[in-house]
Amino acid sequence: MKHLLFIGTLNQPTSYFEGANGDGLSVHLFDDETLTAERLASAPQIVNPTFFSPAPDGSLVYANSEIEGWYEGLVTALSFDSKAGRLDHLNMQPSLGATTAHNAISRDGRHLFVVNYAMGAGGPDQALVAFERRADGSLAPGRISAAQSGTGPNAARQERSHPHSVTEIAPNLLLVADLGTDRLTVYSLEDEQFEKISETATRPGAGPRHVALHPSGRFVFVINELDSTVASYRIGAGGKLLEEIGVYPTVPDQAAAANHASDLQISPDGRFLYGANRGHDSIAVFAVDAETGRLSTMGQVSCGGRTPRNLAIAPQGGHLLCANQDSDVVSIFARDAEAGSLVDTGKSIRIGTPMCLRFAKH
Repeated sequence: MKHLLFIGTLNQPTSYFEGANGDGLSVHLFDDETLTAERLASAPQIVNPTFFSPAPDGSLVYANSEIEGWYEGLVTALSFDSKAGRLDHLNMQPSLGATTAHNAISRDGRHLFVVNYAMGAGGPDQALVAFERRADGSLAPGRISAAQSGTGPNAARQERSHPHSVTEIAPNLLLVADLGTDRLTVYSLEDEQFEKISETATRPGAGPRHVALHPSGRFVFVINELDSTVASYRIGAGGKLLEEIGVYPTVPDQAAAANHASDLQISPDGRFLYGANRGHDSIAVFAVDAETGRLSTMGQVSCGGRTPRNLAIAPQGGHLLCANQDSDVVSIFARDAEAGSLVDTGKSIRIGTPMCLRFAKH
């Protein structure tokens, strides 16, 4: 089986990343059997696409540009022609905030949701922004937005609000994970505006980063960058309330001080979670209890490189890919669907400073 694999790479240096050896955004044809990836198209003009979202059929992709020192990042809409092997620019919009971190296409396809991590102060400084998707796939200007404020106990990393991801946990209900304030905030999108529905505090200094939604819609799992944990939460009535179920370490205690957790992915059947550990350079594996939302720690496996920033599970569920940012390589793991375990296949994709991986249909 072959799938489209979109890879975002860092191509402009920043003071907070080790290197920038990439060439922007590229599209590959990934073969599940041979574990090869044939490059089909690239867009080197996209600066630092550290996160992006392709449409399910791969015909469109929306790429953030994380540009150090700018008061606003950029979000670029591109179309992808698989037959011609071409990525074409549709348009771009300012993100209304600095250090654009994450985005997601809405379930109904009407909007692209974007969060801005923000560094320093100045500019529009909006945390969450909704861009309307036009009929041709381009983006209208962001007219719906919400700001966030606050601090956390880690003076070096939590000096201000740092929204790191947005997840639609139910139709038009958006969960924003704020690393800077240790908060999980749920917004509704109604009547062309965001309304704050609920706010859940994580453990102080946890630094919530990325979120995985259970296929049942009953639970969310949050990977916390600063204290290297995964927390599970029960979603309340109407998707509006969060109740903590448990908190689980992603690395052994002795490794936590030098580790910064990054991405979190859930298996298609909702039975296993995979979390990336930068510093420990491993992938943590958890089993999920579908009835209670509790996790069981299954240990860690080496990520096959340095600084695993992003993970992606192939559509068939048989492989997990890991973007090792500081090793210029995407490692390929075989995934046992029944046991949840990972085995390094020894196969990889050599590419400069990989930051983001996403699959789409071919």
